[in-house]
Amino acid sequence: QVRMVESGGGLVQAGDSLRLSCAASGSTFSRYSVAWFRQAPGKEREIVAAIVRSGDSTYYADSVKGRYTISRDNAKNTVYLQMNSLKPDDTALYHCAARESSFYSVFVHGYIYWGPGTEVTVSS
Repeated sequence: QVRMVESGGGLVQAGDSLRLSCAASGSTFSRYSVAWFRQAPGKEREIVAAIVRSGDSTYYADSVKGRYTISRDNAKNTVYLQMNSLKPDDTALYHCAARESSFYSVFVHGYIYWGPGTEVTVSS
């Protein structure tokens, strides 16, 4: 079992950048593929980005492609989400999620382990 805790959220202005971190503990982190999801008020949770356990392959939602970068440091048991050129539409609660697989999933139900989330608010 792996435990996930996100950090790095905050209130920023449109055009600013933030870097989110997802720290894992409790198991061998390199066994897990990880994704970032977000959920805005009144909307369904949606995938933002994902990375396989080796770090060799990544996925990005069209809405963030070219602005967000997902990366991981297995030695530090941490996955990062660098978010640039933030927009008010990026405002949401951001969660990281993990699955014990060499492949990522783009679906919420593809992940068992979830962090509580970190809030990102982008003002116009």
